[in-house]
Amino acid sequence: MLDIRQIREQPELVQTKLDLRAGTYDLQPILALDRQQRELELNRSQLQARSNEIGKLVGEKMRAGNPDAAEIQTLKDEGNTVKAQLAELEPAERELKAQIQTLILQLPNLPSDTTPIGRTEAENVELRKWGDEYIPTNPQILPHWEIGEKLGILNFESSAKLAQSRFVTLIGAGAALERALISFMLDRQIAAGYTEVSPPLLVNSASMTATGQLPKFAEDGFKCADDDLWLIPTAEVPVTNLYREQILTSDRLPIYHCAYTPCFRREAGSAGRDTRGLIRLHQFNKVELVKFVHPDTSAQEHEALVRDVEAILQALKLPYRVLALCTGDIGFSAAKCYDLEVWLPSAGKYREISSCSNFLDFQSRRGDLRFKETGKKGTQFVHTLNGSGLAIGRTMAAILENYQQPDGSIAIPEVLQAYLGRAVL
Repeated sequence: MLDIRQIREQPELVQTKLDLRAGTYDLQPILALDRQQRELELNRSQLQARSNEIGKLVGEKMRAGNPDAAEIQTLKDEGNTVKAQLAELEPAERELKAQIQTLILQLPNLPSDTTPIGRTEAENVELRKWGDEYIPTNPQILPHWEIGEKLGILNFESSAKLAQSRFVTLIGAGAALERALISFMLDRQIAAGYTEVSPPLLVNSASMTATGQLPKFAEDGFKCADDDLWLIPTAEVPVTNLYREQILTSDRLPIYHCAYTPCFRREAGSAGRDTRGLIRLHQFNKVELVKFVHPDTSAQEHEALVRDVEAILQALKLPYRVLALCTGDIGFSAAKCYDLEVWLPSAGKYREISSCSNFLDFQSRRGDLRFKETGKKGTQFVHTLNGSGLAIGRTMAAILENYQQPDGSIAIPEVLQAYLGRAVL
């Protein structure tokens, strides 16, 4: 959530940064409501001061002896009038604050000064590539869904019967491969300093709002009909909200968490895209990395987060590239974002497998997550970061294609063989 004081004091700067994003955002309704609210607040403050003064005067005259009853009654009448005015102003002010809050919650984060400026994904900046030597040269590589069905480890047809399209059932070695990937990724990130969390898969609207899924992406979520509960779109939501409405001590920072969870998304804005395979499912598994850090270190922590994700791809020897997303392509809550894209031979291009975002204090403002420096007055908002480390289905797709052998078998990446108990599928 953006800071109302920044909107009030630097409206031109805020509007300029919002204009760099995709979409259209207008600060004028917020500024108009803010002026009304502050005028009401000033009026209420003056009336409250007068009410306090009247109460004091009445008390003094009563204690003075032989009070003038008419004068005291006049003061009491004025006091009652002031109280009636206050009773009208207070709910009006609360309503204005609620309207301002509603509008601010619809504004995305401001792009970082180091985020490349651009309107579309075509203007994202490629920073580096890794693993060109591992790109397969076999020209007969089948798409992962075809080889998976041929090997009997992926079943899309039965899943559509069980649910609908964009679901998959993993069978035999397919289920074992997924489990091996989850264990491998968690073990690596725990060794890198992350503490594992196994959170609820259902969260309330306050949690979804704090991380930026609501109100913007309500249509992309699966909500329970009879409860204020949503299936999580990513472990980022419950893990970040573990510390919602808390004041941490600075010596607890940084906090690193990793979590494996199923994730659920309607993919409402992706009609017609990736209708086959493991790339864009309504239910998918993911290992997520979440950081809570001091504002002074968040830029360095972001770079370290990307390295932690890259380490997984390098260990699996999967070719990938790193992109700095431009202002028109970064996510709603992000100030800066790096995408990691893995090579998919059947498509002949790189496809996203992880987004690593720095939200600065955007989520912490929404969720009131602060910290206090030892020996200093006041509190500050924590900076939050997250990244997929990695999306399991997309990682499986990359393995099924990049490790596909001419005879149709799948070689297992060396780092997974001990988990899987075999070297070939």
